[in-house]
Amino acid sequence: MSKKPIIGGIILAAIIGVIFVGAEINPDNPENTNVVFHVTLADAALYDEKGLYHDFFTLEKGVYEFRFVANGASPQTLSIELWNITMQEDWRPFSEDFILQETLVEEELSSWYVWDYLGEKRFHFDPPDDSLTVQVDGELSATIEIVISPNRNYDGPVSVDLIKLR
Repeated sequence: MSKKPIIGGIILAAIIGVIFVGAEINPDNPENTNVVFHVTLADAALYDEKGLYHDFFTLEKGVYEFRFVANGASPQTLSIELWNITMQEDWRPFSEDFILQETLVEEELSSWYVWDYLGEKRFHFDPPDDSLTVQVDGELSATIEIVISPNRNYDGPVSVDLIKLR
């Protein structure tokens, strides 16, 4: 009986194990996204009479990052605020005015633009331990209201994701 298939199987299993462990270790890997919140703002009807978009979701203690899918028609300034509504007084764990930046990508045969929002995209959320904070699986969590303002630019679409990194 040849030992080559057995050794090959062991090597293959080791390679698969290393790839799996590496993917789990790297929290910034796009395949490891834990999307906590997502919205595509492409219709003026999504905004209230003040021109703001509102939604609610739950955040646990952790590190989070905003990610965007934008284009040249997207709002030049996108303002995002998170409010902890489970507290007795207003507490805003995150607030940022993101500025749309276009970048020209040039290659030998073609060129194109890519867009991204500049601003502080990552934040750490650590809800206070009070009677209004809920424990889920031993972790503190809080109900959050997200308020997004396109600053009166309702024509261009933008997708907003909030990802839990760790």
